[in-house]
Amino acid sequence: MAIESQPIWEAKVSKKLNKHKPEDVWPFLEDFCSFNKWLPSIDTCYKVGGVEGRPGLVRYCAATLPPPPDGNGGEETIKWCHERLLEVDPIKKYLSYDVLDNNMGFKSYKSTLEVLPSMDGDDDQKGCLIEWSFFADPIEGLRFEDMVAYLDSCLQGMAENIERALENK
Repeated sequence: MAIESQPIWEAKVSKKLNKHKPEDVWPFLEDFCSFNKWLPSIDTCYKVGGVEGRPGLVRYCAATLPPPPDGNGGEETIKWCHERLLEVDPIKKYLSYDVLDNNMGFKSYKSTLEVLPSMDGDDDQKGCLIEWSFFADPIEGLRFEDMVAYLDSCLQGMAENIERALENK
């Protein structure tokens, strides 16, 4: 009997920030253990091991999900994961990480966040582009399209929070 393997999920989402250059946006993403400040879906994010800003750093991230909307009451659920910083390059403005242990259904997950210069507009108005890509084994009970939509929604919220923080500086 042959074992059929499912293909690896792979996708990239992006968000353009018109008013801010990569060097303005990068410091927000470079701090691997502060994603709860910028990513609306994350309640908490903190270092559990390793050295700040160095590959091998491990963070704990968690999100509290409300009870199911089925009307039966239910309880909040905490979804969590430990993520390890694999690479960080402040010159090229990217970082990559993978998921270690978690209760979210990930068997394997590797992701990259990158801040790129935007090539639209004149030199003073170029802005930047944040790209978030991932490779993952399929997650039981989740459709690929839903995973991509969730990642896109997270990136949109993150970009809005970063823009707001930059405007309030």
